Amino acid sequence: MPAEKILKFGIPKGSLEQQTLELMRKSGWRISVGSRSYIPSVDDAALSCRILRPQEMPRYIADGSLDAGITGSDWIVENNVKLEQVESFIYAKATLTPSRWVLCVRENSPIKRLEDLEGKRVATEIVGFVKRILAERKIKAEVEFSWGATEAKVAEGIIDAAVDVTETGSSLRANGLRIVEELLVSNPVLVANPTAWTDPWKQAKIRQLGVLIRGALDAESRVGIKMNVAKDNLEKVIALLPSITAPTISHLYPSPALKGREWLAVETVIDEHTVRELFPRLLEAGAVGIVEFPLNKIIG
Repeated sequence: MPAEKILKFGIPKGSLEQQTLELMRKSGWRISVGSRSYIPSVDDAALSCRILRPQEMPRYIADGSLDAGITGSDWIVENNVKLEQVESFIYAKATLTPSRWVLCVRENSPIKRLEDLEGKRVATEIVGFVKRILAERKIKAEVEFSWGATEAKVAEGIIDAAVDVTETGSSLRANGLRIVEELLVSNPVLVANPTAWTDPWKQAKIRQLGVLIRGALDAESRVGIKMNVAKDNLEKVIALLPSITAPTISHLYPSPALKGREWLAVETVIDEHTVRELFPRLLEAGAVGIVEFPLNKIIG
């Protein structure tokens, strides 16, 4: 296949890797990753995948080494690059919720606001972003890169403050730290190189990825259900059913087993967490033969 008909696509290594690979599988792509390889094999001749750290992904997309990829929006901000954002995702079943970058200090620290960092020492992984924030607010502080254990450095008094990533803040509180201010919220995003985005074939391929991954994500926390209902119980059953649009209803073929009653088949999609409360109520309303089935994608 000609090079111009191959999309170079980046998959994030680390905490998002397995979830992204599973979403790609549900979206229709089978990707195999060897234990020592960063070049996965994929069952699509038009797709060439690479696994890279999310921190560096925006840089390689921006310089054209990759056409598109999934990374955290925080790393786009940190790299300070211009990319085409195609989709923003929340990984529904991952342990990840949107990541929050917060300014944190020791519980007994006199620092109560960002301006109190004047003349202080701050450690973070997102040095460029923090320096820009401080410059915008005309605060002079020493900002250094942290290779890890950032919370411990604050707790032990090695540094005055940190800008660190958290989801709930529980780990920070457990280490005796206090959140002063939230500076940035990050979600996984599908982004494209601006030049690649102007290529009609590449844009169509990137959009295809976005639509199908979004469909797989939308299906993650939902299930399909179907059941049989006698017509005289239909309104009671329908009143219980949440739905994306409206339930699908079709007539059952008349047979002696129906004993002269008109029966209908009802099918819909619901949030998975509602199943345990909903099913007993459906049975009480007259539904029978309730079947739950998983979904791979919900498109549109």
